Amino acid sequence: MVPVSLGKIAGGRALSDREKIRLVIAEDQTVIRKALSALLALEEDIDVVATAADGEQAVAAALTYAPDVILMDLKMPRMDGVAATRAILAKAPQTRVVMLTTFDADELVFEAISAGASGYLLKEAEESEILAAIRGAASGEPRLSPSIASKILAEFRRVKTYVKPAASPGVEDEEPLTDREKDVLAHVAAGKGNREIAKEMGLAEGTVKNHVSTILAKLHLRSRTELAIRALSER
Repeated sequence: MVPVSLGKIAGGRALSDREKIRLVIAEDQTVIRKALSALLALEEDIDVVATAADGEQAVAAALTYAPDVILMDLKMPRMDGVAATRAILAKAPQTRVVMLTTFDADELVFEAISAGASGYLLKEAEESEILAAIRGAASGEPRLSPSIASKILAEFRRVKTYVKPAASPGVEDEEPLTDREKDVLAHVAAGKGNREIAKEMGLAEGTVKNHVSTILAKLHLRSRTELAIRALSER
């Protein structure tokens, strides 16, 4: 691992460490790892606290540096990204993991999401998409590449033809959603963040956040990722 920590200036003042997103980059290709580190360290609200060349180093970095977000490659030596994600979230469940990979095979996507990844991007993604994914993950908002979102939607539509909604445990105990909550849920399923939802619905961002929390409680879910998948599966 190569620890990195650079101070930034924003709005005429230095951002404190508490205001920055603590980021670990796990990537086995040295050139890509260094390029990502240099690029992301330029952002005033991101502090690249460490880099890792394989899954085992990623786990060690997560436990040592307590990052908010880990940008995780999928295929790495010694321990792959999915196994590393499981190991990290088992010991540091507050950490958010965003997969950044060249692989988009269905089984890899579903393994990563099942392992707890908060986002899944392809390396062809634009810089703005990667930054949005990191910032969204830090705020608890999932981000998926459009092609990945389509795969998940297609898979859950396929599964729905074999599994009836009534077969899902606990459904009968769920409290019904209001019309407003259903609208918020539809936006979440589309992968939109709280700020974007608030703008489109004419609500305060805090109000949207409260609606999301209420929806999670009513449906007995733990995260926005689970919420998005649940919404997609019921379309």
